[in-house]
Amino acid sequence: MSKHDKLSVFISLILRHSPQTINMKLDESGYANVDQLIQGINNSGRYIDLAILQEIVDQDKKKRYSFNDTKTLIRANQGHSVHVNVPLRTVTPPTYLFHGTAIHSLQSILTHGIKKMDRLYVHLSDTTETAFQVGKRHGKVVILKIDALRMHEDGYLFLVSENDVWLTDYIPVQYINNLSDLMEEKLL
Repeated sequence: MSKHDKLSVFISLILRHSPQTINMKLDESGYANVDQLIQGINNSGRYIDLAILQEIVDQDKKKRYSFNDTKTLIRANQGHSVHVNVPLRTVTPPTYLFHGTAIHSLQSILTHGIKKMDRLYVHLSDTTETAFQVGKRHGKVVILKIDALRMHEDGYLFLVSENDVWLTDYIPVQYINNLSDLMEEKLL
C-alpha cells in the first residue's frame, strides 16, 4: 500500500468514523476544516499538505471525498458511522441493485435482511463488479441481487450520494432475489 493510500485510509477513518482521532469535530454536514485536518494528521506523525490532500481527493477511484467551493472544508461523501447530514438525492432506483458481502454473513442476511449495521445506510451498487469490489474487503464474496424498484414501489426510500453510491435504511429478505441462484452470481 502506497503512502497516499495509507493516508487516504486514515482520512476516511477521520471523516467517516472517528474525527476525535485527531481531536477534530465535523460540522452538521460532515465537513472538516482543511487546515485543521492537515495539522491534525501531521500531529499524528504522518505528513500531508494541501497538494497531497488534493491529489488523494482527485485520484480516489471511488470519489470518497469532496471539497467545498473554496477548498477550505472537506468531507466524506458517504459511509459515515457518525451522525452527519450529507446531502443525498432521493431517487427512483433501477430495477435491480447489488450488495457485495462476505459469504459468512449470508445466513444472517437470509434470516434478518440486510441491516446498516454501524453505518447510517445500507450501501448498494448498480453493477455486480462494484459490489464485488466492496464485498471482497470482508472475505469470500457473495453478490446479492436486490429488487430495488419493487422496494421503492412498496414505499422504501432510496438515496444516491455525491459519488453515486446507492443508499437505503434496510433491505428485508423478500427483496433479495435469486437466493437459490447465488452460484450464478459472483460467488468467489
